[in-house]
Amino acid sequence: MKKGTWDDDFYTKKAQKEGYPARSVYKLQEIQQKFGVIKKDFKVLDVGAAPGSWTMYIMKMLGESGYLSAIDLKPLSITIKNPNFFFVQGDAFDQANIQLLAEKGPYNAVVSDAAPSTTGNKIVDTERSIQLIESIYNTALQVLTPGGNFVFKMFQGGKEKEILEDMKKHFNAVKILKPQASRSNSFETFVIGLGKKA
Repeated sequence: MKKGTWDDDFYTKKAQKEGYPARSVYKLQEIQQKFGVIKKDFKVLDVGAAPGSWTMYIMKMLGESGYLSAIDLKPLSITIKNPNFFFVQGDAFDQANIQLLAEKGPYNAVVSDAAPSTTGNKIVDTERSIQLIESIYNTALQVLTPGGNFVFKMFQGGKEKEILEDMKKHFNAVKILKPQASRSNSFETFVIGLGKKA
């Protein structure tokens, strides 16, 4: 069996069995279990939400007392009918959309599993990832409350050091994790900013 086949198969089947549209939900689940980035009464922003696994998981966590805004260029593959859920299909970095999402905030947590369209060229893909991260990071700093948490995906091999150093200026703690549900051949990692400074 090729390296990575077992974990791909295990998490994909687990997601199907539990009704999630993608295996990525288990990445957020592990982050949540280790760092407690979301609490029941939180307002949360999910950037790059499609197909909707993180969105489903967050809504279950928030119950009736929290609120979730989500945005993606693509539609969600799930339907959520809940007055505490707001979805925008569009560009997360369009100023009008940022304003629309900001009006629903401020947020206690911003999470993102967004990734750029990949080419297979690690250098190009990493640079695209950095540009995406910088945009998400700037949005997060605008809409997060003091004490808020931030989770995002980053490809290794880019400007991690510069981004992490800057995050330390804005968050009380900065953690890095490659979840077990990440494919073994993936060079993705997740960065967690805890407690945004006032």
